[in-house]
Amino acid sequence: MAYAARDDRPADKAARYAEVEAEILAVLEGEPDQTARMATVASMLADAFPAFFWTGFYRVDPDKADELVVGPYQGTLGCLRIAFGRGVCGAAARDRVTQVVDDVHAFPGHIACDSRSASEIVVPVFDASGTLIAVFDVDATVPSAFDAVDAEALERLMARVFG
Repeated sequence: MAYAARDDRPADKAARYAEVEAEILAVLEGEPDQTARMATVASMLADAFPAFFWTGFYRVDPDKADELVVGPYQGTLGCLRIAFGRGVCGAAARDRVTQVVDDVHAFPGHIACDSRSASEIVVPVFDASGTLIAVFDVDATVPSAFDAVDAEALERLMARVFG
């Protein structure tokens, strides 16, 4: 079942998230490697939601604590590095708060890695100690593709996979 935009029934979208979360957790059971976990999450979510145009992680650079570096993703070429505070991903990293952007072209300082991106959600990812390790970024080619259902489901998934 495909979910393309905000006008989908929230209960249907929430149910699909619950289903894919269970699948992801089953696949990752016993896998300690963070890169493998990120690659699996990006792949399975991209496959589960066809409206997800770009799905992936920007990791906190271990040598530059205020910069993100591209991690595992599905989609077209991503930005290689993003400073905290720059664009939607940088805002999520700086503020440590999920960013839901209905129109990326109206977002101050938006970084246009691909001009087809129209809306975006970025979720901060924390490890078990509460340290920011990455942000999870999803772009869609339609405006207003993301809402509170997406935010809640993705925040819960990131906490279960990486927390």
